[in-house]
This record gives sequence, structure tokens and C-alpha cells, in this order.
Amino acid sequence: MAYAYDDQNIFAKILRGEIPNKTVLETEHTLAFDDIRPQAPVHVLVIPKGPYVTYDHFAAEASEAEIVDFHRAVAKICADAGMTSDSGPGARFISNSGAHGVQEVPHFHLHILGGRVLGRMLAKAD
Repeated sequence: MAYAYDDQNIFAKILRGEIPNKTVLETEHTLAFDDIRPQAPVHVLVIPKGPYVTYDHFAAEASEAEIVDFHRAVAKICADAGMTSDSGPGARFISNSGAHGVQEVPHFHLHILGGRVLGRMLAKAD
């Protein structure tokens, strides 16, 4: 499948340093920063530095090093925030994809939310 990456999206501009951010963690392949419109006490966006549109695009085409780095960064952010599920209250991870997922920025990003009980993500189906 061909993914069309828009290099003018806001996250690409953040990665190029054109738009400032409040960095939480930066690694060789990953950047994490506080969301500018937080929906929970902790709301961090984690993005790969590579040009991936959605999670499935990243999973299919990123290098092993990029994938490992991304997921280790997520684990470190959760540990640093005290939100691991083994010793803390846990967190919610959201990645919207495409029109049905209501993806607003065409660059793969993972929302890490926590710091309070978040309630159900979706209403139960009848």
C-alpha cells in the first residue's frame, strides 16, 4: 500500500524545529512532547522521526531500530510519569488512523494519557 506523507504537517514542522514544543523525551528515532491541548493531567504525544502516516504504515515500513526505539521511548515515558500498569495506575494509549479514526495530523503519533481515571473510550455497543 502506498502512503502519501505530507511534509508540511505540524509534526514534520516540529521535527524540523520550525514550531517549538515542550519536549518530554528525544531519542535517535523518536520525539515525545506535551500535547498543547491536554485531555488529561498527563497527555504526551510520541512521534517517530521518520515520515510515517499511520501506525500500520509505521509497523509495516519502519526499520527494526525505529520500532524498538519508539516502543522503548513509550515505556520510559510511562515509567518516568509513574503510569506503568505493574506498579502504577496505568495509562491510555491512542493512535487515530485515517478518516474513520478521525486522524487530524497525517503523521503517526501515539497519545499517552493518564494521571486520572479516564472512563470508557467508546460507549458499549448494543
